[in-house]
Amino acid sequence: MIVYLLAAACAIAVVLIASLTLRRLRAGSDDAAPDGPTAGHAGSMLSALFLLAFAIAIVVPWTNADSARSNTYTESQALAEAYWAAGRMAAPDGQRIRAGLREYTGIVRGPEWRLMRKGRLSPDGWAVLDRLRRETVAAKADGDEHGDARGAVLDRLGDVSAARRQRAMDARSAPPSGLLAITVLSGVVVVLLPFLSGARPRGMTLVPLALMAALLTTGIYLTFDIAHVFRGGLAVHPDAFTGLQSEFQRIAGGN
Repeated sequence: MIVYLLAAACAIAVVLIASLTLRRLRAGSDDAAPDGPTAGHAGSMLSALFLLAFAIAIVVPWTNADSARSNTYTESQALAEAYWAAGRMAAPDGQRIRAGLREYTGIVRGPEWRLMRKGRLSPDGWAVLDRLRRETVAAKADGDEHGDARGAVLDRLGDVSAARRQRAMDARSAPPSGLLAITVLSGVVVVLLPFLSGARPRGMTLVPLALMAALLTTGIYLTFDIAHVFRGGLAVHPDAFTGLQSEFQRIAGGN
């Protein structure tokens, strides 16, 4: 943060030094008009800066949300495949693994999803997943079929664990706070620039200025609303795990 402030201070110092140097050299001409070249140049550059920060603040969360949503379906698919494979294990062990998979799914789509809005995962989900892996390792394999099924379940549980770790990262991800601060600051300056340049809008000229301020405020609010993957306007919902409940019933019925 200090580096950014020093860089800004250096830029302001360069402007002041350039202004004093030109004044002493008696070069150029005075520009005090609100619609002069100085105000026009500053306005265009500030607008470009705001648009750049605003675009990044929108695109990054949108991309993160799409990636997180895809990851939830990857995790749910791995759970479904594990459920299929568990049906080929020895009856007591396979039934116990299937019950654990249903328990894990219920935790994820229920209490854990509410915790993810706060940026963390439930320890109960990790506990159930670790227990499932231990029980699968300890399961009996009386023949090649049972041994292959146990290996398949372990592989799919590994995929679930990897997707879960990615989901934990997604729950903690957010745009840099500095980016949101620049978006707000540049938006405020763009709104106030006519006043800062010496103009005094009156009458109907206030209408477009007010509309611009309202739209900028709405856009800035949007950047904060979609900043988190699991809450706000672009929130990822547990649809993949909700549909998994019926998938488990279909798989069990097929067996």
